[in-house]
Amino acid sequence: MPIVIILLIAALVATFGFWSTLQAILGAIGVIVLLCLLAFFTVAFLAAWLMKR
Repeated sequence: MPIVIILLIAALVATFGFWSTLQAILGAIGVIVLLCLLAFFTVAFLAAWLMKR
């Protein structure tokens, strides 16, 4: 299910950036950066949680 949401967000970014290629590229890079940050913080949270146990 999360993969579908990610694909929908990427499609929205590409659609809004259709008239401006630079805007689409920057939007897609922004989505990728946000997903990497989300993954990093998720791993950090899980590691901290496991270290407490």
